[in-house]
Amino acid sequence: MNFEPHDYQRYAIDYIETHPVAAVLLDMGLGKTVISLTAVSDLLFDSFLVHRVLVVAPLRVARDTWPAEIRKWEHLSGITYAVAVGTARERKAALLQGADVTIVNRENLVWLIEGSGAPFDYDMVVVDELSSFKNHRSKRFKALMKVRTTVKRIVGLTGTPSSNGLMDLWAEFRLLDQGVRLGRFIGQYRLDYFVPDKRKGSTVYSYKPLPGAEDAIYRKISDITISMRSTDHLRMPELLSTEYEVRLSGDERKRYEVNLNLNLPRFR
Repeated sequence: MNFEPHDYQRYAIDYIETHPVAAVLLDMGLGKTVISLTAVSDLLFDSFLVHRVLVVAPLRVARDTWPAEIRKWEHLSGITYAVAVGTARERKAALLQGADVTIVNRENLVWLIEGSGAPFDYDMVVVDELSSFKNHRSKRFKALMKVRTTVKRIVGLTGTPSSNGLMDLWAEFRLLDQGVRLGRFIGQYRLDYFVPDKRKGSTVYSYKPLPGAEDAIYRKISDITISMRSTDHLRMPELLSTEYEVRLSGDERKRYEVNLNLNLPRFR
């Protein structure tokens, strides 16, 4: 299938290509996978700025969505890929393929970095669902941070970067820019932008942003971040409502009324 990108998709593709560190915050339905793969293809085969790419994604997305998108679009036909999911034997076989793009589910990221025995020779990493790295204490976050300095280009994709509040952003951007914008330590980030909220004695259970903190944080990360909402870019056709009269037989009427009383679907 031919890919004819919308203007916003062209902008996002160019943004990834021109920003070695990029947070791409896109609502569902805007095409973040094909956007990322198009940029990856250009970086691999046009500008030669990267040689091997690692995609980290939720299991189903890693196993199904990313491979399907590579197969779907004609302009991506030159990309070789391997999916490192399944048993240890299957994952190792995938790594041995030496594909342009290796796709791994986030649960196996620690294994890939620390247990597979394969060299981590990826010069670009795409994190699909960056918000799954919001916990700086998680094993996956720590594992990826161990090799972060060897990665020349990194892209974080998500539509919900701060689903639980602004505190989520620290770990996500620490992974992306290694602490350049929001600081290297979570403690300093809290001191700069938050005050204790719920607490008991000396124990603090939650924090709330200081006045103006949200704008200050967004300014800090603005040079490596783009954000797009589906309501701003998706153009749906006008809704057309059409009424049809349906005549039911006596038996159909009885079945309809029984299902209606039982709160079941009216037709199967």
